[in-house]
Amino acid sequence: MSTQLYEMTLHVILTDSGDALLWGFQNGYEVPGDKFRKIMFAWHEPSFYGTTLELRLAGELTVTVLPAEMVLPFFSDPNFMDIIRWQGGNEATQELLAAAPRLYREAKEGRYMPSYSSFRSGKLQWTWEAGSEDLKELDWNTLVSLELSGEDMVGLRSAFSAAVTTEHYADEAAVSDLRRDYPALFRGAQAGAASAPTFTEDEWLAALGWKPDMAPFRPALQLLEPDDEQFDWRLRLVLQDKSEGSAIIPIRLGADGQASGTWASDWSPYIQERSGGWATRLSEALPNVNIGGEFFAEPLTDEIAWRFLTVDSRQLLNYGWNVMLPGWWEAASKRKPRLRARVTSEAGGKGKSLFGLNALVDFDWRVAIGDTDLDAAEFAELLGRKERLIRFRGEWVYLDPALLEQIRRLMESVNPEEGLSLQDVLQLHLLNEAEPAKPAELGLTTEADAEEEEKRIQLEIELNSHLLALLRQLGQPSSLKELVIPDGLRAELRGYQREGFTWLSFLRKFGLGACLADDMGLGKTVQFITYLLHHQTESESPSLLICPTSVLGNWQKELARFAPELKVWLHYGKGRLNGEALTNVLKDTDVVITSYTTALLDQETLRETVWSSLCLDEAQNIKNAQNKQSAAVRSLQAQHRIALTGTPIENRLSELWSIYDFLNPGYLGNQRGFQHRFANPIEKHHDEGATAQLQKLIKPFMLRRKKKDPAIQLDLPDKLEMKVYINLTAEQGALYERVVKDLMERMKNLEGIERKGAILAVLTQLKQLCDHPMLLLKEAAPSGEALLLDEYREAYITRSAKLERIAAMVSELRDEGDSCLIFTQYVGMGRMLADVLQAQQNEPVLYLNGSTPKAERDKMIDAFQAADGTGPGIFVLSLKAGGVGLNLTAANHVFHYDRWWNPAVENQATDRAYRMGQKRNVQVHKFISLGTLEEKIDEMLESKMSLSENVISTSESWITELSNEELHDLFALRQAW
Repeated sequence: MSTQLYEMTLHVILTDSGDALLWGFQNGYEVPGDKFRKIMFAWHEPSFYGTTLELRLAGELTVTVLPAEMVLPFFSDPNFMDIIRWQGGNEATQELLAAAPRLYREAKEGRYMPSYSSFRSGKLQWTWEAGSEDLKELDWNTLVSLELSGEDMVGLRSAFSAAVTTEHYADEAAVSDLRRDYPALFRGAQAGAASAPTFTEDEWLAALGWKPDMAPFRPALQLLEPDDEQFDWRLRLVLQDKSEGSAIIPIRLGADGQASGTWASDWSPYIQERSGGWATRLSEALPNVNIGGEFFAEPLTDEIAWRFLTVDSRQLLNYGWNVMLPGWWEAASKRKPRLRARVTSEAGGKGKSLFGLNALVDFDWRVAIGDTDLDAAEFAELLGRKERLIRFRGEWVYLDPALLEQIRRLMESVNPEEGLSLQDVLQLHLLNEAEPAKPAELGLTTEADAEEEEKRIQLEIELNSHLLALLRQLGQPSSLKELVIPDGLRAELRGYQREGFTWLSFLRKFGLGACLADDMGLGKTVQFITYLLHHQTESESPSLLICPTSVLGNWQKELARFAPELKVWLHYGKGRLNGEALTNVLKDTDVVITSYTTALLDQETLRETVWSSLCLDEAQNIKNAQNKQSAAVRSLQAQHRIALTGTPIENRLSELWSIYDFLNPGYLGNQRGFQHRFANPIEKHHDEGATAQLQKLIKPFMLRRKKKDPAIQLDLPDKLEMKVYINLTAEQGALYERVVKDLMERMKNLEGIERKGAILAVLTQLKQLCDHPMLLLKEAAPSGEALLLDEYREAYITRSAKLERIAAMVSELRDEGDSCLIFTQYVGMGRMLADVLQAQQNEPVLYLNGSTPKAERDKMIDAFQAADGTGPGIFVLSLKAGGVGLNLTAANHVFHYDRWWNPAVENQATDRAYRMGQKRNVQVHKFISLGTLEEKIDEMLESKMSLSENVISTSESWITELSNEELHDLFALRQAW
């Protein structure tokens, strides 16, 4: 096979940017552009064989554009096309063919340097090293001397720079390394010629660090402070000996820029070469300073000296100058003045005891500047001098006017004669101990905002020994001296329970609200009862206990069991007293028990009494600070406030705020401020600084122990959790897909509140469908008589794979003599479970929900917990009504028939059985319908298991904010199942 040989005359022009414009002639005629490109680049892989190269009209010619980065590699091999025979060409072509191989080798082997002329023009480009041995071999004299002028030379330099970039800086990592090692390269390129300093090329390369500076000295600008001989600030130009840094030689610059002075003879050649540019560079960097003589012509005022220290010295460093400042400056510039409120020694001591967060604490102002402590009068005198740099008590002090003004305003905002509140004192002390939040790292503010925050003066607090002891005891309850257990207590307290009772009493002494947040089952009830006995005679008024309706009876029994001598009054039900009748009863009562609902209804009546203590059981019931129930509870008066809860946060940090606003009103600020300062940064951005601050603030008023804490030593049996995965039946699967399809069709036309409502409605429908189709279809429940028929009951059960599975598991555990709790969110499902299991097992099944009367609830609990073990063995409960406050240790199996959004709520329900008094292992069964929303909920719960460990779980409302595509992903049935 023969190959056609092309004879062609090649012409090249290099543009300023380094691109090559190519065209050719054959037999005196121009080769058409497309044909020329195909012939020239038929084997050129980098351009995809010419297909990526642009054709451009240049007058009457059509030229092929070869990008700058490809020019040197392409022309470095003159035999790149065996099928082309060269016939002359223009001069630029010949020069390029001669220079390209060597220049490309220089680029590849790293013999290059940044171009100073390009740097002065505000660009970053590369050039070959002067004096390269490889380039000296060229016969091309103009290139050898590096004096080639005109467009060809400019283009050749640009092509060389492009080749260097391609070979050495083609990826971001290499550019990052360059930026790290030679930051001044990029400062000049960004700033442009107007602000780039004037150097010789060697000086510039040495200043960059690109090549070693062989001069034995370095020029520097030295600032001299006033002393006994010199009364003004002065600047002078010096040469610092590189071999002995302490050797400083002052020099003078004459009008012609030449230096004079006394130095070693071997320094002279370098000084003669470089000194001419020093005056120019100094004038560029310091346009307002007159340069001349040994010292600069004029002394510096304090204002100019301060500007030199804070601004001009940094500018000089950017211009490549060394700067020598007084030795004290670095430390002084980092020392901000600090404002401290020093609590007087008497505050909090005997005769000056504090009660409540509003108690006032006497203090004195102290301003720390460096190692010097000033009182208010001394600081006022300092302000009056209006100086930025002063010699004060033997040392130089830097005074930033902006910071001094902040201090002055802070001092004016608080009157020492009125004092600080104990709340202010505690907050200042605790927040100064915490790691500060960093707004810029969160993306909440700009870097400028963060810098401004850094400049802001923070008020500090200096506590006396009394308050330090108080804070230490609040933070370490174990350090408190344990109180004697009241004689009337009919229980043996564990060590941590004695500590909890002592802690509650300690906070009462100072009028500080307390949150006892022990895990469920650790005995919060008995700790509070011990507290009631201890303080029984301290007030003429009784204590008020508010709890969910479902545990009113439980509290009555526990009080009678552990403290029979306490006189208890139940304020609940239709026949409850009010007015004078209630007042008369309260005179001979120690503890009043009521429900949250009753507290709302009777708030006017309950508000008439200043209670000895006000305790909220299951305090998460006031988590919504805006509802009427929470407002009613917070309006009640008491000498001491206590919250009992195993879950101080269920979903959001706003719930914690609500509890603390009940305990210590105003301590965490108003709700809006709390949301901005803590809730948003922590929940949305996981801000560690804000988290640390909040932990510091809440710790003194919250005692939280967990079952797994080594110090607790509960010796509880094991809790075995397992997930029971269940397929949908064919009926359930078909209905599920139909509901989702209908929703997605409706989403196309719904907006706003209608869209949200539709989504939440479907959410409930899908969860009910996973439980049993009857709930979705709203079919009438079968009668008990019908369920006694085996065939009917079997057909009814098999419509739901969940119901079929739980029926089998309950049958098995009852055969083994075990008992169980079954939790569901839906009243209808609870009734269905109770009826089906009662018919199947032919035994009584208890069912408790929100509408069950108190008396009936108490009977159910007593029957299930019967000491002789003869009570019912199956207890169905609605999650909300039965998930808190109950002691149901007779059960050793717990079923979660449908899943809730919050794992803490499920864990609370499980702890009805897994708590003190449990002697057997507890098995927890969590039902999950495969491929459905329930499985996706379970996957979410796995990543949100503990809010108290800084993972904030959410309610269902977030689902309404999803896009239609995201909704489909969440709701759609996974076809794999």
